[in-house]
Amino acid sequence: QQRDKLRQYQKRLSLGLERERALARQLLKDGKKEKAMLLLKKKRYQEQLLDKTENQISNLERMVQDIEFTQIEMKVIEGLKIGNECLNKMHQVMSIEEVERIIGETQDAVEYQRQIDELLAGSLTEEDEDAILEELNTITQEQLELPEVPLEPLPEKIPEASPVKNRPKPELVAAS
Repeated sequence: QQRDKLRQYQKRLSLGLERERALARQLLKDGKKEKAMLLLKKKRYQEQLLDKTENQISNLERMVQDIEFTQIEMKVIEGLKIGNECLNKMHQVMSIEEVERIIGETQDAVEYQRQIDELLAGSLTEEDEDAILEELNTITQEQLELPEVPLEPLPEKIPEASPVKNRPKPELVAAS
């Protein structure tokens, strides 16, 4: 509120300064140098008041910012306090011994599951392995159906006709 009042005061002084400057010019035109000088001294004094007012406004704004920042700091401290209380309550519920016990149980369960996996993976005997390989070979043979070999002997190779007879004549090739 004080800042706003100072701003209003500052505005009034600024308007008054402009009026006095215009009045001082008018007095100089009219030849009233003494009155113009007195008016300019008054104007100078008001300018100094305006500077002081600006400094006071700056101080007030800085103080408002400091107060706002302090309020934020207080909220942070309150949040930290509540967080510490929550952590303490959680530590009371969950002791280090309890955490170690849970971790130990988890490791035991993982080890037990690993043993089960090993037993299941190693449960095949050599006979089972041989049966699996035999089945794999059977499936592979079924996929490779080869044509049957003829029982009759193949005819002997007949000499083929000379490939020169089937070639086109060079003069025909050039003409085309």
